[in-house]
Amino acid sequence: MKSKKAIVTMWIFALLPAALVLAFTPLLPERVPTHWNLDGTVTYGSVGTLWLIAALSPALAALFQFMPRIDPRKGNYEKFQDKYDTLGVLMPLILLVCLLITISESLQPGRINVGRTVGVLVGLLFVVIGNMMGKVKSNFFLGFRTPWALSDPDVWNKTQRMGGFVFFFSGLAAVVLGLFAPEKVFFWVFLLLLAGGLGATFFMSWKWYQEKG
Repeated sequence: MKSKKAIVTMWIFALLPAALVLAFTPLLPERVPTHWNLDGTVTYGSVGTLWLIAALSPALAALFQFMPRIDPRKGNYEKFQDKYDTLGVLMPLILLVCLLITISESLQPGRINVGRTVGVLVGLLFVVIGNMMGKVKSNFFLGFRTPWALSDPDVWNKTQRMGGFVFFFSGLAAVVLGLFAPEKVFFWVFLLLLAGGLGATFFMSWKWYQEKG
């Protein structure tokens, strides 16, 4: 990451979870919700589980700063630097929102419809990533890194565009389903759309490479 503003913002989002867990721990019950099943049942765990989320955020932020330095194709990152910086900010932000949901449900269960909220968040994340994916240039950490895409820049570009299309429209479907459909319907329809789209992207990546041969 090169944008100082993006780096500072990313680290603020990455360190906030630890501050929130530290601040709210005296107010939280001994057992906090850690998982919501499709049938509505909730699994509970110790408050220590929240510290795992708090630790994951800075680890993820450090990874985003470190990855380009060891990528053999690190020069390509400059071609999509703004997209990479946006993703670096977005990922710890998503973890922060998930932590806030967990804290809220620990203090006042039932305040938030977690299934629908998470469904919409997942959908929006896929929409944003899908919209960016076509701009990502060849690298070994981000994008649809099929062996054929990594072997040819034209195949790479086509694969990312198709994969971005799959992510974008799967995300839109997830937002609509998350708002209006039962949670089980959301889960299975979204999963089938995404799996089918990714399978088609994988196949087309191979086909485009074969056509060039």
